[in-house]
Order: sequence, then C-alpha cells, then structure tokens
Amino acid sequence: MKKFSFVLSFVLMFLVAFANDSEAASSVHTVKKGDTLYKISRQYNISVASIKSANNLKTNLIKPNQKLKVSKKAVSKAKSKAKAAKKAPSRSDNDTILKEITVSASAYTASCNGCSGITSTGINLKKNPGLKVIAVDPRVIPLGSKVYVEGYGYAIAGDTGGAIKGNKIDVFIPTKSGALNWGRKTVNIKVFK
Repeated sequence: MKKFSFVLSFVLMFLVAFANDSEAASSVHTVKKGDTLYKISRQYNISVASIKSANNLKTNLIKPNQKLKVSKKAVSKAKSKAKAAKKAPSRSDNDTILKEITVSASAYTASCNGCSGITSTGINLKKNPGLKVIAVDPRVIPLGSKVYVEGYGYAIAGDTGGAIKGNKIDVFIPTKSGALNWGRKTVNIKVFK
C-alpha cells in the first residue's frame, strides 16, 4: 500500500509539474514571419488590444522571433490595468487631440482583383466592411491612432500604403463605386492621444 501511494504521489507531482510547464509554454507566442496581431488574436481567442496591453506595445508592428504574452491570465491582468487607465472612447468630447493636420485624402477598397482585404495591422476589411479605417504614413500619424476625418468620421489608422507618404491618407470605403465617388479631396484630420 505504501508503495502504491508513493507511486501515486510521484505521478501526481509529475502531472502537476507538466501541467504548469505546458501552461507557461502556451502563454507565450513566438512571432513567425507573416504573423500579425490580428492573426495571433484569433489563434488565442483574445483581442489585439489585449495582446498590445499585455506586452506594452505602442504600435501594431511585430517582428519575427518576438515573444508575446498571450495567455488568458496575462491578458486579463493587462485588461484590468487598462480598465483602470482607460479613457473615453474616440467619439467623446473628452479625448485629447494630439494634432490637427490638413491632408490629401483618396479612397481605397478591399473589393478589387488581387486585394487581400487584410490591412498592415491585420484588420480583415472583407469580413468587416463597416469598419472605418484609414491608411497613413506612420511617421505622420502613428498606426493604431484614433482619428476624426472631415467628411468621413471617426476611424482608426490601421493601414499603410506605398503611395501614402507625408500628409496623405486613404480612407477605406467598402465598395468600388463608393471609393471612386470619394475621389481625392483635401480634408482636415484630428489625431487623438
């Protein structure tokens, strides 16, 4: 009987140690080439904002071999910290304006031949055509910024583009005809903190 209880104790200790190791291993994601925060968030069923908060990321840019905390436990700790420090949503009058600039705005769509519909920050525009997203030059408007674009409304700076340099933006419009109707115009934009 003593031998049996000793073996049972040993097996239980082994299982507990193994469970803790596997939990620790699954709580860190090593970024692979082609990964985006959006893909990682879907893989672990957590939000991009949660991953950014848990890893103190200021932008949506990640690099191969970067280690990211992705466990529910780490994310829930970060969420509780974020809730304490959370500001009002972008549609609030209480947001602090970081800067106001005048830009040349054109439109783009995910409804074209060869368009993946996935932004540089991992937003799937084909699956979320109602989102308001703009493409920016990250040196002028940081990726992930909340913005207000005259004639377009509140949006997120969630994409980049080869022709988007300096004070130029592209606004996302779900239909090709809508994008063509937008054309090119000069608009004022507010970038929020």
